[in-house]
Amino acid sequence: MADYDPSEVGEGTGDAAFTRPDPLGGSYEATYAGATSFLRCQYTRDLQGFDVAVSGVPFDLATTGRPGARFGPRAVREASTNLAWDWPQGWGFNPLDRLKVADWGDCTFDPGRPENWIERLETHATEILATDTAMLTMGGDHFISYPMIKAHAAKHGPLSLIHFDAHSDTWEDADGRIDHGTMFYHAKEQGLIVPERSIQIGLRTHNPKTHGFNILDATDVCSADAGTIANRIKQAVGNNPAYLTFDIDCLDPAYAPGTGTPCAGGLTTRHALDILRNLEGINLVGMDVVEVAPAYDVSEITALAGATIAYQMLALYASRP
Repeated sequence: MADYDPSEVGEGTGDAAFTRPDPLGGSYEATYAGATSFLRCQYTRDLQGFDVAVSGVPFDLATTGRPGARFGPRAVREASTNLAWDWPQGWGFNPLDRLKVADWGDCTFDPGRPENWIERLETHATEILATDTAMLTMGGDHFISYPMIKAHAAKHGPLSLIHFDAHSDTWEDADGRIDHGTMFYHAKEQGLIVPERSIQIGLRTHNPKTHGFNILDATDVCSADAGTIANRIKQAVGNNPAYLTFDIDCLDPAYAPGTGTPCAGGLTTRHALDILRNLEGINLVGMDVVEVAPAYDVSEITALAGATIAYQMLALYASRP
């Protein structure tokens, strides 16, 4: 990546999401202007030659508490304009120099027909994955991970789940219900994920059953350094294809108030970023950031945290062996 030149900000054609001539590289467009694609990447649904497709899923009908995560993709995209000119913290490269990243836009659906929604999102993911393009998905409530995992498991086989969250999301539930606290129970029951090769990080709510998942609760995580936590994640996952999901409520509400089910006693943004940085080398095949609900945010700090974590995920994907 070329050195940052402040004189370039606001110059040129603007609206890089539509006008940039090359999908590689960062963008120097003014943060307060222009089309807000994720990191100013090119908006396109023609994925030929692209490495990663970013898409939003503005869905929150599975929320059990405060709604509003349907506005998360828009908020994360807008916050990402503050990051597009630089590379992610802790990495010696810009993933946008290594990966051709497209912003596919949002997967929309008719909210009056929620019975079709799971199939709609699974088809969306399946069609993108069929182009051999990886996916970075922005929620939406956490239930969106379930159809995403279904599509990824169909391509890659049973997955290891790397799950950052305040909640286990493995409470037992009846078939056919949609609930952002039960979808990983369904995924485990259906053989989409391998619990003994999966790990949950940052939990601080009670579920009497682990269902065989490795668990690092918030006390464990907050009392250990990032490298130690990352090594435990790597030991659990091994080289199995991994799906990484980050519920923004894994962070303490002091760092991420804009979410539907905030829970005190969580990770700092700094600690979470350092753990992600130390996961370099995992066999990452899919990733999402969920549960950003901007109506409850303060000065857009939750949206910024979500965008920064998503950028870290791109760097992690770009660094795969």
